[in-house]
Amino acid sequence: MSTLPYLDAATLERLVPPGRAVQVLEDALRAGLDPEDTPQRSVVDVPAGQLLLMPAAAGRYAGVKAATVAPANPGRGLPRIQGTYLLLDGGTLAPLAAMDGIALTSLRTPAVSALAVRHLAQPGARRLVVYGSGPQAWGHVAALREVAPVAEVTVVGRDPGRAEALAGHCRALGLDARALTSAEDGESHEAVAGADLVACCTTAREPLFPGKLARDGATVVAVGSHEPGARELDGDLVARATVVVEARAAAMEEAGDLIVPIRQGTITTGHLAGNLADLIAGRVLAGPGPRVFKGTGMAWEDLVVAAAAYEAWT
Repeated sequence: MSTLPYLDAATLERLVPPGRAVQVLEDALRAGLDPEDTPQRSVVDVPAGQLLLMPAAAGRYAGVKAATVAPANPGRGLPRIQGTYLLLDGGTLAPLAAMDGIALTSLRTPAVSALAVRHLAQPGARRLVVYGSGPQAWGHVAALREVAPVAEVTVVGRDPGRAEALAGHCRALGLDARALTSAEDGESHEAVAGADLVACCTTAREPLFPGKLARDGATVVAVGSHEPGARELDGDLVARATVVVEARAAAMEEAGDLIVPIRQGTITTGHLAGNLADLIAGRVLAGPGPRVFKGTGMAWEDLVVAAAAYEAWT
């Protein structure tokens, strides 16, 4: 019996750079993939955290990601999120390859955000504020540079050392970058008020900044949570914004940034301007206020990027 190939993090990053990941996601949507048809992730609570299962099938492939979320792990020096992806032949369901599930997530989530920004952001978006200093924050800087002329980056994080590490990485890329801590509200709020793009990549359960700070025309992406009670954005921002989601059904189950203001009566479900497929097809018309993309992460995204990696590998 042959050994199942395993694509590790370095291999995935080499095979599917950020710009390629953005493009294969757009290509899949333009080819007719409907995000609303993707099965919802199953979540099982266990004493140490959560077990997540994310299956999908499209075209020549099927696949499933098994991931875990262990909130106490960072204190042990271990990753908060871990996982493995299994890619299958779509016709026979025979296993084709296993992949580093967290590297895949760290690649596809920023790519999905960048795809939304490509179609939502105003031209010439140069000033980026990133909340968070983990893998998703690093990935969003790389992916957003593929779709916007980012020149200035402000990193806002709880850990000064990690925030400065990301800012230093940005400076090494030739960007004008600085790091702020979450406690420096005055400076971080000023940065948000002047930003063209804001990327929220945190584990926060309450809004990161007053929504009134985001200027009209700015684009804000929020990807830190898939829990209905957690949110990075407040109701004021969501109510002012043109809001795009990956899929309406998934957002109404998992996107606390939207579910909370709906429950509070700040917005209704009709406030959502469309899903990613609508956006790519030109069916979303941005209003005069900010633009918001809320992502929770979906199995079709893993499948599309995993298939691209496998085809590049073979």
